[in-house]
Amino acid sequence: MIERMLGAAFPGRRMLAAEPLAGGLRNTNIKVELDGPPSPLVLRIYRHDPALCRKELDLYRLLDGHVPIPQIVHAEPVGIGELPPFTLHHFIKGITFRELKHTGNLEALAQAAYSAGETLAAIGRIRFEKPGWIPSGDTIETPRFIDECMASPVLQQRVPAEVRERVSALAWSVSPQLALLDQDTHLVHGDFGKRNLLVRCSGGRWSIAGVLDWEFAVSGSPLMDVGHLLRYERAASPSLEPHFSNGIIDAGGELPDNWRLLSQIIDLAALVEFLTHDPLPPEIIAEVVGVVEAIVAQFSVGGSA
Repeated sequence: MIERMLGAAFPGRRMLAAEPLAGGLRNTNIKVELDGPPSPLVLRIYRHDPALCRKELDLYRLLDGHVPIPQIVHAEPVGIGELPPFTLHHFIKGITFRELKHTGNLEALAQAAYSAGETLAAIGRIRFEKPGWIPSGDTIETPRFIDECMASPVLQQRVPAEVRERVSALAWSVSPQLALLDQDTHLVHGDFGKRNLLVRCSGGRWSIAGVLDWEFAVSGSPLMDVGHLLRYERAASPSLEPHFSNGIIDAGGELPDNWRLLSQIIDLAALVEFLTHDPLPPEIIAEVVGVVEAIVAQFSVGGSA
């Protein structure tokens, strides 16, 4: 199948090697080597939802020249015959933000976090007519959505009642501010995590080399991406702050008052929704519940850290 896809883009060329890449839980990413340029490439196969290929291609056109993204060399957004949609893009040299964090190099991490803030500000400059899923769709009030998730019997078996009550109280304590954010129409990556950010050192400084996997992109508040990247950040032991937020502000982005609390509540909505899914591996459930508990423990209902 890989050879057929490559043959559609580069007739007569020979594949020398193929290596599956980490990540891509819903789609498949394979690094391929050809017997000549352009090589290496990444073959991205859209297994989950064929429409996501067109969505990512449309976003790449909007982002080109503004944000470091994969450079597409060939695309088949409707597939070929029985083959699913796929794209081929240049391989981006670098390591993931997550890998950099695991090195323990705080100076490198500070530089990369600042660059991530600059990148997020650039992403947020793209605006849409309506909030919601791209293509634009319906939205839901954040506190109400959290309460709907809390009513799930599956989640209730996993999250202690006291924690559920504190999550709900935290969300409703800032509901007027959240309601304003629900009307934002900035481009939001939707999965602005350490696995989807590639970094590399150039000229002695670490910066974002590529932002991958745009399938979850929505029109909304950039605080969704802020909360996602800072999901494991704790005030008692910061590693990304204040470098990340400084990068956003210095690049012309905006952060509202109380942005840290608001971004964490928005991220809580994603976490509790995830906990309504069944089945999930026990170790993943324990990790996510632990993150939820840590977030609510960090903030008082009054909204102060």
